[in-house]
Amino acid sequence: MEYWDIYDREKHVTGRRMIRNDWHMKPGDYHLTVLALIRDRAGRILITQRKVDKEWAPLKWEIPGGGVRAGERSEEAVLREVAEETGLHFTMEQGRCIHTYRSDSPAEQNNYFVDIYEFWGDFTQADVRIQDDEVEAFRLASPQEIGALGERGDFLHYHRLEGLLARPGSSGEEA
Repeated sequence: MEYWDIYDREKHVTGRRMIRNDWHMKPGDYHLTVLALIRDRAGRILITQRKVDKEWAPLKWEIPGGGVRAGERSEEAVLREVAEETGLHFTMEQGRCIHTYRSDSPAEQNNYFVDIYEFWGDFTQADVRIQDDEVEAFRLASPQEIGALGERGDFLHYHRLEGLLARPGSSGEEA
């Protein structure tokens, strides 16, 4: 069973834990998720499509990422998630956190922070090894192609990422 740390409103670890995906959080409790904008040398972004059998948002496109495990730092989690989902291996010297946001959803009992990282790499589609049980498909897409998916509602977190997509190499909003 996987556990996640519970954070307070200021993004400090509380010392309490929750079972992964147990969305019965108390008011003021948050979990942490990481996402990775993985850009190739041409500036295209690696996007993945969720499996058709996913309970939430099947077949939606997204950037790689996932939950931060209990005791794990955000940087460790993003490197692990990228390696698990894509087979690509980065170091923090190849990337950085470019934005953090907080989402409050008390009605859903699911409050969370998201740390968004950006990585640049010298890779091709042939180098990508998707996690078959989590990912239906993948592709390298331009910010404009992601924008079209987002405007149709087919890209998760699009409006949170939109400003970060079009400015390759920019810092976005620092965490």
